[in-house]
Amino acid sequence: MALAVVVGAGAGVGSVVFRWCIKTFTGLLSGHSDYSASPGASNPHVPWLGPYFVLLTPVIGGLLYGPLVNRFAKEARGHGVPEVMLAVAQRGGRISPKVAVVKTLASALTIGSGGSVGREGPIVQIGSALGSTLGRVTRATEGRTKLLVACGAAGGIAATFNAPLAGVFFAMELILGTFSAEAFGATVLASVTASIIGRASFGDVAFLNLPAFHVDRLAQYGLFAFLGAVAAVVGMGFARFLYLVEDACDWLWRGPEWLRPAAGGLALGLVLLALPQMYGVGYPVLEKATEGGYAVGFLLLLLVGKMLATSLTIGIGGSGGVFAPSLFIGAMLGSAYGIGVHDLMPGTAGAVGAYALIGMGAVFAGAARAPITAVVILFELTGEYSIILPLMLAIVLATATSRLLSHDTIYTLKLRRRGIDLEGPAPGTAIGGQHVGTVMEPLPSALPATTSLSDAADLLSLSGHGALPVMDDTGQYVGVVTAQAVAEALAEQQEGAPALVGQLAAPPAPVTADQPLAQALRTLLSAAGTGVPVLDAEQGKPVGWLSHQSALRAVHATA
Repeated sequence: MALAVVVGAGAGVGSVVFRWCIKTFTGLLSGHSDYSASPGASNPHVPWLGPYFVLLTPVIGGLLYGPLVNRFAKEARGHGVPEVMLAVAQRGGRISPKVAVVKTLASALTIGSGGSVGREGPIVQIGSALGSTLGRVTRATEGRTKLLVACGAAGGIAATFNAPLAGVFFAMELILGTFSAEAFGATVLASVTASIIGRASFGDVAFLNLPAFHVDRLAQYGLFAFLGAVAAVVGMGFARFLYLVEDACDWLWRGPEWLRPAAGGLALGLVLLALPQMYGVGYPVLEKATEGGYAVGFLLLLLVGKMLATSLTIGIGGSGGVFAPSLFIGAMLGSAYGIGVHDLMPGTAGAVGAYALIGMGAVFAGAARAPITAVVILFELTGEYSIILPLMLAIVLATATSRLLSHDTIYTLKLRRRGIDLEGPAPGTAIGGQHVGTVMEPLPSALPATTSLSDAADLLSLSGHGALPVMDDTGQYVGVVTAQAVAEALAEQQEGAPALVGQLAAPPAPVTADQPLAQALRTLLSAAGTGVPVLDAEQGKPVGWLSHQSALRAVHATA
């Protein structure tokens, strides 16, 4: 708990330094505190260039951060969150301390020179690097080090966006991927500590100023639900387009990597010249869209422009997050959708701004598949409880639709393209290369579905297994019955209670013979008995048995 407070304080100070760096570099390179608030204006440092100075700023920024990243911390390139997820999942929470310094400078230079990316990815990586470093310095266990990494991520999000609850759930939902009392307590402490520092520096205000929204009619819920499904498609489209552009940049560039951001900055400069609203994070543009300040056609142009500008910034080697671009794209989509339904159903649709807010959360949920974080951060932005129900509805539908469209999220897809599966084993580990079929045991004798519970209890006690497969009269696999389930059913002795094994059998998550052992371990660990049946991949029939002992033997054989 004490270390969590220290990490939170470090993340809070890191966010203050990071925000100051962004403001300084933006002022030096554009002459404005936020150029997207004055799109098309000239740079007061070089007024004779007029708006054409945006052709040069990405090149200058690339010449500064390109060599920095290439020489000192290549992992600082890109949006940062996938690297933190990988460190927690497979590297024991180890993140180099130099990442915090390099990421701060590289991301601030990227955003300050016009890169159309967000602040959340960098500050998550910065805070996580601080947590990892403290874990190594204090010689914490691997589990505690991972928790400190999550505390750093929570503190960074909380201080940067003045959203302490969102910081906690971001860390638990995306970084740790699990919920526990210890993790919740530690991340809350880090988040609160970082928020106090952030509020002392930036004030107790939300990072976006949004108008108050209300839901007045029941029919609006149907409109919000449809928006959630559309937002999921847009969110996943953004993820695919991001890596498509990155592939194109990889294919086109043949020079040294340190020069790539500067050379690609010319292309980014052309985008900024055509759409200066894409300069930097773009929160002023987002706020104006939620207030109904743009026509539908221009909103859709800004949506496409943000996808292109963000993808190009990441593709040329820039450093920055995709959370803010997701919110931006969602606001443009929601505002355009809101204007459209308002024109079609003026008496039913309600305020356009409400659709912008729902779109923000739904696109992020569709891209990142983090519904709890999306709900919490949008609630913290507005403080409007009346928007919670439609927000939850749209975000859940966006998450479900996204899951149907793709197994990966905008974060895990980056790792998957590098051949890394967060659910699989780390490269070089003793366990993971084997297939289940090579380590499984023979299938125990199955119980007929018509076996009485008393007979099943005797057979289970003699089998040496805490569970046995169950077959019906036709020889079809029904599921597995456990000794615990049988004992509980016999103890009930109530009218209508199950009397036959078939009534208790339930299939566990499928484990197939061609499945990697490391992946099957997740099912084995959650199984109620001492093992699970191994199924044939084609026919789905049990062909073997995977037990804890057989898995341990596989580890011992390769150790």
